Amino acid sequence: MSRIGKNPISIPAGVTVEVSDTVITVKGKLGQLTQNYADVTVNVEEGQLVVERPSDSKDHRAKHGLYRSLINNMVMGVSEGFTKELELVGVGYRASNQGQKLDLALGFSHNIVLEIAPEVKLETISEKGKNPIVKLTSFDKQLVGQVAAKIRGFRKPEPYKGKGVKFVGEVLRRKAGKSA
Repeated sequence: MSRIGKNPISIPAGVTVEVSDTVITVKGKLGQLTQNYADVTVNVEEGQLVVERPSDSKDHRAKHGLYRSLINNMVMGVSEGFTKELELVGVGYRASNQGQKLDLALGFSHNIVLEIAPEVKLETISEKGKNPIVKLTSFDKQLVGQVAAKIRGFRKPEPYKGKGVKFVGEVLRRKAGKSA
């Protein structure tokens, strides 16, 4: 049996879960998320969600853990939310925002202006003597990860000096430069 799939999901206070034939809807203080599902059954019992599969076929086993993880991320998202922080490492690299527009100076001839989805809260932190930080917060884990990956993709960290856009706490594999 799937180690992840067999674990029940506890529903915190203030979160409501509605289960229909193929759609599950989770509402909380931060927002509302919906997810389609198939080949598994979702039951709500005594403040817990249980995901069960009808058989031990390979397809059912794969979807068992998948849908349990997706539903757990939905419940955590609407109750607590998710945060990703990106650090801009490099001389002259800057980040600023006006509302939902992120303005990045990453060493190209022009600044990169990116319109962020309204579900994602955007914050830029610039302190003297420290690298600028872009902080993304939302109740949708997939959306936060996608936006963070798009920002990181503009200038990935390079292995020699470590310049680029990296996640806070990310450990980079560094290489030695040319040897004389």
